[in-house]
Amino acid sequence: MVANTFCELEETFYVRRIGCYLPLLSMLVIVPFARGQAGVDIGIGFGTFYDKANSGGIDNGNSPTNPFGSCVPGSGDTFCQSLPALNSFFLGFGGDVMFKQKFGVGFDATLQPSRPSYGPLNYRETFYDVDGIYQPITQKRFAVQLHGGIGGARTSFAVNQSGCVGTAVCTSQNEPIGNANHFQVHFAAGVEIFVTEHIFIRPQFDLHYVPGFTNQFGSNVVPGATVWVGYNLGHNQ
Repeated sequence: MVANTFCELEETFYVRRIGCYLPLLSMLVIVPFARGQAGVDIGIGFGTFYDKANSGGIDNGNSPTNPFGSCVPGSGDTFCQSLPALNSFFLGFGGDVMFKQKFGVGFDATLQPSRPSYGPLNYRETFYDVDGIYQPITQKRFAVQLHGGIGGARTSFAVNQSGCVGTAVCTSQNEPIGNANHFQVHFAAGVEIFVTEHIFIRPQFDLHYVPGFTNQFGSNVVPGATVWVGYNLGHNQ
């Protein structure tokens, strides 16, 4: 019944293939040009993204007539749980190559390391994209970067299940029940600051536009802020 509840979260052929092939495509573009370029960055990011809550709800598993089905919070259904806003911690990884001093291409992915609650369920949000990069300002110790590209957004859902063998052994695990996949457009602006010749910090403002994201949250526009820490393999400005 849980699977039927999420049948509307369609995984189209096109969006699924984006998730499979974007990292490979980015590597095919980046690797042949990596040597001898103005800069090759690899890094990890930390930050958060925000989207307001969807106004709907989901009945928990104790409902005798509609377990894990859609419901309306405040309607008198005591088993109905409201849906959350998106505002938790995200972890990212990525890399880029600057073919020239001002132009480059990169790939990055950000996800929630934990699984926050989504009504009676648990979920994990992931954003991934391939971007073109433009540096309008480049100096020896810093550079202003503008990113723009396409990718996907994946919301994976799970139910926490627990059980015991007698009283000695008890287990609890998340059982996957479905995913919602969407195409997305990504924009970002940041300042890459070199603290040593090769190590940098890049505070960055991000904006994801995800058509259909209102199926899970309250808006298709998802702003965020991240801080990237990384290593540059060719900083020679």
